[in-house]
Order: sequence, then C-alpha cells, then structure tokens
Amino acid sequence: MARILALDVGKRRIGLAVSDALGITAQGIPTFQRTTIREDMARMGDIVDERQISLLVIGHPLHMSGRESRQATHVKEFGDRLSKFTGLPVEYHDERLTTKEAMRVLKESGIGIEKRAKAIDKLSAVLILQSWLERCGSCES
Repeated sequence: MARILALDVGKRRIGLAVSDALGITAQGIPTFQRTTIREDMARMGDIVDERQISLLVIGHPLHMSGRESRQATHVKEFGDRLSKFTGLPVEYHDERLTTKEAMRVLKESGIGIEKRAKAIDKLSAVLILQSWLERCGSCES
C-alpha cells in the first residue's frame, strides 16, 4: 500500500503528516511556510514524489454547526489545485476540534509556548490523518 499524506492547510503554514506503508499510523513531517501558490504546489509535488503518496487527506475546517467556513472554501480551492497538479485523489476530513486537541496535548506535554506554536500544525495534521486512518483506513480509495 502506498502512503497517505494529510494536510492541515492554513493561510501561512501547511502542517503535514504521512502514513506508514501499511496505513496504520501517522507520523508528522516538517511543516512548511507558504509562499506563492506555484511554490506551494512545487513543494507539495516534491513531497508526493519523495514519499510515494497515493492519496491526499486534507483537513476540512467546518463550523461547529457543520456548515462550511470561509477557510473551508480556501482549503477546497487549494485541494482542487493540488489534485490537478499531482494527479492524486483528495479526500476531505472533518477537522473540527483538531487544533484544540493538538493544543491540549502540547500543553499537557509541558512544551513551552514558542515550541507549541511551531508544533501545532504538524500535530494537527497527525490527528487528522490518524482519525482518517481509524475511520477509513480499510476503505478502498
């Protein structure tokens, strides 16, 4: 089984996590600062090629009511472009409360505020992917 890449897409940064080859666990990989859409696509393409990715799972930022947020529209536009650029399918996964859960985990770990801010996007991507793997890991993509 090829690997799955999860993205926590923000306006300034993209948190990333990749599955193991069996699709059981999620490991965070370095978050990157966004620059231009072209550079973002190129960097994502490199990651997809280097890690032999077969599916992209992107966090879908919904309001607590389930309605799409403004950021959800931006995320879907990014996902559509990324899918066209890489030729890979994209699945969107509800990420409500992911950032809050990541903050809770990091705070409980005793990590300082500055390091917490740097780790939040990566951990959010890990939580998105682990949740997706638990829900849909045995689904056929």
